[in-house]
Amino acid sequence: MSEVQHVSSNASIETINEILKHDGALVMDNVIDADFISQLRAETDPYMEATQNGSDDFAGRLTTRTGGLLMRSEKCRELIGHPLILKPCEVFLAPYCERVQLHLTQIIRLRPGQSGQMIHRDRWAWGKHLAHVEPQFNTIWAITDFTIENGATQFVPGSVDWPDDRQAKPEEITQAVMRAGSVLIYSGSVFHGGGANRSDSDRIGINLTYTLGWLRQEENQYLGAPPALGRNLSPELQQLAGYVMGQYALGYYTPPGAPGEHPEVVGPEYALGHDTSATMLGGSETLLESLKSDFNL
Repeated sequence: MSEVQHVSSNASIETINEILKHDGALVMDNVIDADFISQLRAETDPYMEATQNGSDDFAGRLTTRTGGLLMRSEKCRELIGHPLILKPCEVFLAPYCERVQLHLTQIIRLRPGQSGQMIHRDRWAWGKHLAHVEPQFNTIWAITDFTIENGATQFVPGSVDWPDDRQAKPEEITQAVMRAGSVLIYSGSVFHGGGANRSDSDRIGINLTYTLGWLRQEENQYLGAPPALGRNLSPELQQLAGYVMGQYALGYYTPPGAPGEHPEVVGPEYALGHDTSATMLGGSETLLESLKSDFNL
């Protein structure tokens, strides 16, 4: 049985992405400290404690899943935009998009007695429509230790190229054991699933995932951070939330109003009060030139 590889926080982008391409997952050790975790929990525990258990076996009948972290927690915003994650993420997904976007923010708490989750691929969120594209760069930040006993995430190293109907054998499955403050990084194509919590305490992780800028998000960030709230985010987080063109001619809109009150076609950032230099199809000249280059136009 192969083990999940561990790297330090100064690992190169090339090292991280080579492991991801081959194994599908790795752990970066000791990225945030105990004080950071304490502050994060002060911000997020009230929301987590108010969240009910899941209602089916996949979500976990003894598991809580608390979302909306982009607007609920300053510390979570720091994790979402963490350079040790975003830089390799952008490189990893660059073959498939012009820019990346935030896909999901969720505190996952496995309570004692939670059974193991079905082994699956996160890319199945889009069905089988993306068979030849890697659509995701995913993370789970360990807020508590992840152990064999409390349900450390199960992984099948090297399964990124398996057919969808391939069933993992027990001896092919390992678990991503890590200390609190470490982060599990994994692709959308690797087979994995939550472990079984056989301990007497909660296992808590923060699942922050990223996807291609032209895909539908799993967690709708536009509704979770509507313009009235989104304008208070940093420019980087505004773009990650989706307030930017996903590609040339993808994401523009016509603002409501009286005739001539607004430009006819604008990019999403206009909703936040930003000027936009969009063309008639909403994209910038830079995105148009990229499109021409891609198709030799």
